[in-house]
Amino acid sequence: MSQAANDARAESSLIPPAALMRIRNLELRARVVVEGFWSGLHRSPYHGFSVEFTEYREYTAGDDPRYLDWRVLARTDRYFVKKFEDETNLRCHFVLDTSRSMCYGSGPYSKGDYAATLAATLAYFLYRQGDAVGLVTFDSILREVIPARHRPGQLRHLLQTLERPSEGTATDLATPLKSVVELVRKRGLIVVVSDFLAPLDRLRPALAGLAASGHELVLFQVLDPAERTLELGGPAMVRDAETGQTMFIDPAVERVGYSRRLETHIEQLRSASQGLGAAFHSLTLDGPLELVLFDFLRGRSQRRKTQRRLRAAA
Repeated sequence: MSQAANDARAESSLIPPAALMRIRNLELRARVVVEGFWSGLHRSPYHGFSVEFTEYREYTAGDDPRYLDWRVLARTDRYFVKKFEDETNLRCHFVLDTSRSMCYGSGPYSKGDYAATLAATLAYFLYRQGDAVGLVTFDSILREVIPARHRPGQLRHLLQTLERPSEGTATDLATPLKSVVELVRKRGLIVVVSDFLAPLDRLRPALAGLAASGHELVLFQVLDPAERTLELGGPAMVRDAETGQTMFIDPAVERVGYSRRLETHIEQLRSASQGLGAAFHSLTLDGPLELVLFDFLRGRSQRRKTQRRLRAAA
């Protein structure tokens, strides 16, 4: 079978987010994505991709067979050795925007639904491989704080918190992110999930504070497709979910200028993230979460390889 055919087959096996969101239980949703991801590792577009990005490496002659991971073998028909805990222990905090702007959705589910499922999927994956996971939710202030731990009941507590409906008000990304710097003292991975629709001059110092604290920083921007294209049908009165302000918009007139400003904002945010050594992913609600998980792990693998090269050179 050709590579193009393999790619098409793998793409067709991905779970459409609209179907995934019909699963009411968040833990089941996360498990479906992670197990689908594992089963897809040996197919295109994952074919040939090293699983070094998880905390595993391929089995080689001489490795102690006691450390083979039989669950991975059952899922992928490939042999992997789990690295020792002291090599892999990771502390990850998910920092989730629960403001009113995240309640927007032009379809059957909102940005907040997608963001919570994304955080749940990554948390499920990391926790199952032995890493400590925690959660911080915010709008204009911090709302919920669950310190990163790996112990019985931790994942369930985190997922139950993510399932709560958002009751946030206006967004103030800068102030809560500064609070996270003070709250999370031990270096680790911080994953921020938001629409990031805020002035960059306020965002940049807050993100710089997180990066300067020695944390590995990953940013996920979650947008509704209608926010990218301004496909609102015809002219209409629209209301700002956070301020309550209303205004008249004719999409046919505003679309070009709006799209240009939004894309400029996204590129400036991407550039600022890269300048801080942070990973940045801009997503829309129709993006399969298996691909989001793949990109997240591939990015971490690439950063670790770069860090090893830098240490070796030093």
